[in-house]
Amino acid sequence: QTAPGTPRVQMARGGMPRAQTEPARAQTDTLRAPGDSARILKEVIVKGHSLSDKDTSASPAQVLKGADLQKLNSLSVADAVRYFSGVQLKDYGGVGGLKTIDVRSLGTNHTGVFYDGVELGNAQNGQVDLGKFSLDNIEEIDLYDGQKATIFQPAAGFASGNALYLVARQPDFSSGRKTVLKAAFKTGSFGLVDPSIFWQQKLSARVYATLSAETINANGKYKFNYTNGAYDTTAVRQNGDISAQRLEGGLNGKGLDSSDWSVKGYLYHSARGLPGAIVSNNFTSDQRLWDRDYFIQGKYHKDWSRYSLMAIGKYSNDYTRYLDPDYVTTTGFLDNRYHEQEAYASLAQRYRVNSWWSVALASDYKWNTLDANLYHFAYPTRQTILNALATDVRLPGLDIQGNLLSTVVLDQVKQYASPGNKTEWTPAVLASWQPFDTKTIHVRAFYKDIFRMPTFNDLYYTFVGNTFLQPEFAHQTDLGITYADDYAHGFLSHFAIQADAYYNLVTNKIVAVPGANLFRWTMMNLGKVSVKGLEVNVQALWVLAPTVHLATGLSYTYEQALDITGGTDENYNQQIPYDPVNSGSALVGLDWKSFGLHYSFIYTGYRYDEAANIPANYLQPWYTHDLSLTYGMNVKMHSIKLTAEVNNIFNQYYDVIDNFPMPGRNYRCTLQLIW
Repeated sequence: QTAPGTPRVQMARGGMPRAQTEPARAQTDTLRAPGDSARILKEVIVKGHSLSDKDTSASPAQVLKGADLQKLNSLSVADAVRYFSGVQLKDYGGVGGLKTIDVRSLGTNHTGVFYDGVELGNAQNGQVDLGKFSLDNIEEIDLYDGQKATIFQPAAGFASGNALYLVARQPDFSSGRKTVLKAAFKTGSFGLVDPSIFWQQKLSARVYATLSAETINANGKYKFNYTNGAYDTTAVRQNGDISAQRLEGGLNGKGLDSSDWSVKGYLYHSARGLPGAIVSNNFTSDQRLWDRDYFIQGKYHKDWSRYSLMAIGKYSNDYTRYLDPDYVTTTGFLDNRYHEQEAYASLAQRYRVNSWWSVALASDYKWNTLDANLYHFAYPTRQTILNALATDVRLPGLDIQGNLLSTVVLDQVKQYASPGNKTEWTPAVLASWQPFDTKTIHVRAFYKDIFRMPTFNDLYYTFVGNTFLQPEFAHQTDLGITYADDYAHGFLSHFAIQADAYYNLVTNKIVAVPGANLFRWTMMNLGKVSVKGLEVNVQALWVLAPTVHLATGLSYTYEQALDITGGTDENYNQQIPYDPVNSGSALVGLDWKSFGLHYSFIYTGYRYDEAANIPANYLQPWYTHDLSLTYGMNVKMHSIKLTAEVNNIFNQYYDVIDNFPMPGRNYRCTLQLIW
């Protein structure tokens, strides 16, 4: 209880006091202490609310972190991002299926993926398989449309149409311990066996180390329905097995001079089958894929009174082998091997001119090379130089950011001809406005131009490459509004809603259309694509009883992504392949004491698998219902958590990509120990 005469401040989530948004109102009644002339006022309640970064961001932001992230029925980062609005997950089924995302119909290559602030580059295909990243070592996932609304970041942060940030789990030594160890074991359908371990060690008052390891094994077998128009059958998906190992470790430290630094190493190895498309009553496939990826990265950051500096360095090395015993060449079975290397350096600087104006300059250099065991392979080498000049003006109730990005791409090849060197300038402007005295409502808007070169695979890949591809340009506009507030009384504790209308115009859009198996595509320019959309996200927290909390979330996306290449084209003004008009998700979580019951729903509307929107290319809508039950308990300074999941409860058979069937009802159990 508060002492007499001491104001009691209502606390926001996370233990931080809420900002005062209205004058404190003391009650007029007073109490007189016996034998004392002093008057004792009754307590004063200061009312207010807490705002998160996404509520005030000048660019649309969606965040999953902490306990909310762990409540999802998700095994990997790919499973979690399905719940973001405007996101289409390209999933080829099962634990080992390749998983990439497309945000607002810009294409997978326009989404930059950053791990602890450093981009996960891939010049070979421009795509990051999010299925490789387990949630066991992820603390937070942030998705920004356009770019992250800060001027102090690497130039790569300005160089993509959207940005997905993965934040590794941070250590918690609040209990006074110097060592924290977490072990987890998952098992379930498809023969899944997934043990993992996470270790944190406090080496000194300012330095700590982390180590995370995981191995995943699954046979990938699951039932699916198939029809050829004449009869239906139920078959078992074959050649979808995976064996994968992940190891990552890091050192983090803080200096006495207000600096901080980190070093991270990462290793991933996998061997998997590629089950192939179900066509012409063919249910078998013998293609195999091996991956071996590793990188080491370092980051240094220091703030002076007005000047800030951030330096980043990284080296990555990726190896891929693809074997197709069904395809015979002059030298035997098709056995392609690719080796990509990347070196990356970044220097970002920010200067605070005064209390309301800051400027920043970021410069990145990236070197990529790709080798292969192919006759007359192009052996490309690419140098990319990025320079971004940015400014941020913060006035009362108004924040305006702007940047100009210079992109220079230098390509060299040993065989054939390169598409030539490119230099482009692309601007962006972002604004966030607080129209009223209350901080609960913000209006935001941005405009951004973005440019990207075709990837090595787009240009040179065997059976895929097209050196005649044109670079892709995108113009993005967005207008949105957010409302967020906390409530001190009643069942409703917190409510937030954000809505954004957007328009993207993509010129020379590069589209990868899947072929007979996962590793062969056809690359093509669509000309012009017009994308008009509306996103709505709603979140609410309810306190039904002192020990009963209910969390709800809804997201909805309406989107028209139309091919507007030419008025005489037969596909003019038709929806582009695999983009639904309607999609959405719902999350409901009920927590009571040590128990948690969580439900999730994902819906994807009808689509077409080819450019022509005709009945023969129609893909039916699909939806899934998932349910999980958790129980946690503490034993002295240790904690135990049990989770049981049922995914796709109603056993719906569906395809995300046509002829690549997804699993029906499946189960997963997790045991987690922390000590």
